[in-house]
Amino acid sequence: MHKTVLLTLGRLPKALELARALHGEGARVIVAEPFGAHVCRASRAVDRSFRVPSPNADSAGYLAALESIVRDEDVDIVVPVSEEALHATALAGRLPARTRLFAPPKAQLERLHDKLVFNRLAAALELPVPETHEGHTPAANALAAAMDYIVKPAHGCSGIGVALRRRGDWLQPEDRIPGMLVQARLPGRHISSFTIAREGEILATVLYQGRIYSGTVSVAFERVDNCPAADEWIRHFVAREAYTGFISFDFIEDADGVPAAIECNPRLTSGVHFVDPTGLADCVLNPSAAARIGLKKTRAFQEGHTALLEVYGAAFRPRECVRRLKALLTSEDVLFRLNDPGPFFLFTLMSWPVLRQAMFEKVSLGEAATRDIVWHPGADAQIALSGSEVIPTAAAHDT
Repeated sequence: MHKTVLLTLGRLPKALELARALHGEGARVIVAEPFGAHVCRASRAVDRSFRVPSPNADSAGYLAALESIVRDEDVDIVVPVSEEALHATALAGRLPARTRLFAPPKAQLERLHDKLVFNRLAAALELPVPETHEGHTPAANALAAAMDYIVKPAHGCSGIGVALRRRGDWLQPEDRIPGMLVQARLPGRHISSFTIAREGEILATVLYQGRIYSGTVSVAFERVDNCPAADEWIRHFVAREAYTGFISFDFIEDADGVPAAIECNPRLTSGVHFVDPTGLADCVLNPSAAARIGLKKTRAFQEGHTALLEVYGAAFRPRECVRRLKALLTSEDVLFRLNDPGPFFLFTLMSWPVLRQAMFEKVSLGEAATRDIVWHPGADAQIALSGSEVIPTAAAHDT
């Protein structure tokens, strides 16, 4: 009997990658999404899409809508995808006995999502991390006076609120408000990772680095195989956390090959595009039986529409434009599939809720794609069990 899987976001290419993998193994895939239009809605891999309230605007309504979908659609597995995971994991204890939530406990997600708490956890395990302090502390002032540094929110995402500063630059009043961190800015190679784990056991890990960036978000990326110390860092941390699910880290590798983890993202990231789809689906559908998961042969991927915009953006810097164009032409697009062309050709239309904000509200694409789902401490401290309207929206082939 085929299982029904609910993805709690559909606007991002990584959600599409997961939907296609699950569909390829016979699962019925449905999507809950605050945006009426989203890239997964155009995919043949998605049976139905449901419009739900934004978790930031209506946390109680969002959870009630998810519960209603689970009940009405006989959902077997709920899979949080991105920043909404910290909202969606509040479903634990509220789902039918037959329904499994593919996510770590909410308390563990909250700890790892907090950049300062994560930094302290890793340091306690004697794993390399950069010096990090709360912005209002004397230690932050001392760090800012001694070296180049970064100011970032403890619960930020997509580079929102991040500022790069030089040694000796004074901390600003906004750097000192609660929730802001000051972190040493390390020189070296930026490496990202994506891992699938089961009770502390690594099922798959891929390391990758950006080739083209949109702000601080990589939109073209290639696999990295020459940083074994990062693999060992991940193995140690995941084992000590006894982690189950998707987890990702960002590292700075120094000249000696030593990686320091600058933050943790306990969720799906673009690294999922490198993972073998059969193994990816198996780990969700049959986690207890899932074996070691392989990687695809393709070594470079891109989000082609956004990457092309970045090529155009370098038009008056010929050398950089050529570099970006070469990266674009030598990477496989994450959207285009001959047997599922809709997401690629309808991408602009299906991404209009994100593009509209970026164009008319002058925010980055990263912020436009996440600001209605990003989690903040205390945002869901009081969750009512009141009902909420669920608006079904037909997928391209929905009947």
